[in-house]
Amino acid sequence: MPHIIIEYTNNVKVEGDIPSLLRKINSVLISRSDIFPIGGIRSRAIEIHDYCIADGAEDDAFVHVTLKIGAGRSESDKKAVCDELFDMIKTHFADFWNKRYLAISMELIEFSETGTYKHNNIHARFKK
Repeated sequence: MPHIIIEYTNNVKVEGDIPSLLRKINSVLISRSDIFPIGGIRSRAIEIHDYCIADGAEDDAFVHVTLKIGAGRSESDKKAVCDELFDMIKTHFADFWNKRYLAISMELIEFSETGTYKHNNIHARFKK
């Protein structure tokens, strides 16, 4: 961990440059390798085709980001990472925001260590 899941409406895809957003997210998390092992970082995006936003009258869009982490980080570390990620996400979508209606949200989910199972040999590559 951490894992990032981006859900976005399909009317964001072209202008939203989701592949670039995923790389930016990973860069933020990699910069915090003191609290997140690089080999555990996973980012993915899910394009949503069926949705209704507000009253459905406009071609509104949304981007929702979920950050899932294992337990054990301090409150100040969690806040700092979430603040940096959310600011970067808002900046990424700034031009899109100025052209149309867009809702951006992010949530943090923290798992207890007894609630997750992991099998990962990627970590070894970064310990060399």
